[in-house]
Amino acid sequence: MQWWAWIAGGAILLGAELALVDAQFYLVLLGVSSICTGMFCLGVPGQPAWLQWLLFSVLAVVSMVGFRRRVYARLRPQLPVMRSGPTGDTLVMAQDLPPGGSCRLEFRGTSWNAVNVGSEALDAGGEARIERVDGLTLMLRRRS
Repeated sequence: MQWWAWIAGGAILLGAELALVDAQFYLVLLGVSSICTGMFCLGVPGQPAWLQWLLFSVLAVVSMVGFRRRVYARLRPQLPVMRSGPTGDTLVMAQDLPPGGSCRLEFRGTSWNAVNVGSEALDAGGEARIERVDGLTLMLRRRS
């Protein structure tokens, strides 16, 4: 293959990753490997096609295994954890709820089943903490 074909192919791969698709840097590393292979062919002309493909393959595999995860993590940091659901929220009890007892209550405009999973009774007017949600049931504990 001609040196310019390697560089053009690498530029297309880089452009596709950066402009069109988020392939988690796989196309970027393939593009960089292709451009490096093209630069090698430009600097050392007359290399057989098998050597060019071997060089491209080795560069691609080494860069993906060795660098992709670190580069991707550094350039695309983790988004903050988005909490969904009411776990951790507090609510005011409308009725007494003994330990292990269950009832229906209103929370955020919706009717829920609720179970007291703590060892202390939840008093009417007192605050309870939502420990977890199991299906449509709120698991409550006295707020400490």
